[in-house]
Amino acid sequence: MLKVELKKFTIKKLAEIVKAQIIFNSPQDEFFSGVSTDSRATQAGECFFAITGENFDGHDYVGNAFTKGAVCVVVEKDIGCEDLEDKCILRVSDTVQALGDLAAAYRKETGYKVVAITGSVGKTTTREMIYHVLSRHFEIHQSPKSFNNKIGLPLTLLGAGQGVEIVIAELGSNHPGEIGYLTEIAAPDIAVVINVHPAHLEGFGDLHTIAREKLSISEGLMPSGVFIINGDFGQLVSFCMDRNIAFRSFGKTAGLDYRAENIHFESSSSKFAIEGVEVELPLPGAGNIENALAAYAVCRQFDLTAADFAKAVRTFSGASMRAQMLQVGTLTVLNDCYNANPASMENALEILAGMDSDEQRRLVFICGDMAELGQQTESLHVELGRHIAEAKVGLVIAVGELAKIAAEAAQENAGYDLKIKCFNDTVSACNNLHEIIKDYDIILVKGSRTAKLESAIEKLKEIFS
Repeated sequence: MLKVELKKFTIKKLAEIVKAQIIFNSPQDEFFSGVSTDSRATQAGECFFAITGENFDGHDYVGNAFTKGAVCVVVEKDIGCEDLEDKCILRVSDTVQALGDLAAAYRKETGYKVVAITGSVGKTTTREMIYHVLSRHFEIHQSPKSFNNKIGLPLTLLGAGQGVEIVIAELGSNHPGEIGYLTEIAAPDIAVVINVHPAHLEGFGDLHTIAREKLSISEGLMPSGVFIINGDFGQLVSFCMDRNIAFRSFGKTAGLDYRAENIHFESSSSKFAIEGVEVELPLPGAGNIENALAAYAVCRQFDLTAADFAKAVRTFSGASMRAQMLQVGTLTVLNDCYNANPASMENALEILAGMDSDEQRRLVFICGDMAELGQQTESLHVELGRHIAEAKVGLVIAVGELAKIAAEAAQENAGYDLKIKCFNDTVSACNNLHEIIKDYDIILVKGSRTAKLESAIEKLKEIFS
């Protein structure tokens, strides 16, 4: 549930926007004060949208929402509402679509600017970095967590209360057409494509389709909007040029609009220069420089200078469970377990490889499966194994059948004594960490959400703190 100030909209106006049939009437000129999709957290005066999800159906909780004080509900099913005749119920064909329609209408009637971000890797880190910098100069609202789908994006837009100047939103996608739908709702003033890598191949099939999907974010741009792409990806540049799409670019390649030079990596940070200004980023790895360049490109559209950006970003601490450096007793733990795809795995392994400058501490990789890779699943896990060996990892703790493929491939490709331990699930792995992990190990923890490897982080804290 997200608390939203929506004083501009009456129930009658809502019904018009979402093209609803009003089943039972209450005073339609009454304003609703917010939007809720969770009956447990619904507050008095709000409108409850009954969403059908994988695990719960909001239609089963309409009565609860009214008990909590909802002034109206939006449904798409017959809910047997004989005992709700004194309540206001709006019937639509699709409650998710209705939520999107309301968000689009709200966005159009507000004065805030929208920054929309997409990409295969780094959306959340980039979004939080932009927020970190711009919030020093503007009133900013951003996505709560990774609210980047057909439900999360509307809630993000609706969550911007009075006085907000800029909304920063993520747009995600598992299948073709999703970003096109989301960008029409967001109507961004600035749209950014951070990168394009193999991810969600089960839904997309190939990298070309992924690139086309990410670039569709430009279709919803406001007439005066700015489109920003990663100029190091030739496929993105060619696509825009072939279709005569105006864009600005960032990256490391000469001739780009926003370029990083004099790049230097340290174990827990990165340094580079933009427009002659040195930037100290307290995050390691090439992927985070990419994220920072995307963030800088956005900040420039709001007239911030390179010096402004450098001053703010040096205090950025990173996003939770994304390349998050932790000290757990004698252990150094790189918590990057929010999600995983081939590109983010490679980035994380690159960071891990640079973390032991004296080469005396063991590098450990607690590795989960990479999900949603379709027909390329096995080959991409074999490729992951090669990257593990290149990073000189000393021990791989594989969690899941696919991670086992990667671990075995790593062992085959390593020209050194790489040890592997394989487990069917996270619980089994956690139960054995006390026998496997040693003091002073440097540990990367990363896998797709299905693995829920944050449990391993908690187990390490329990053992070594």
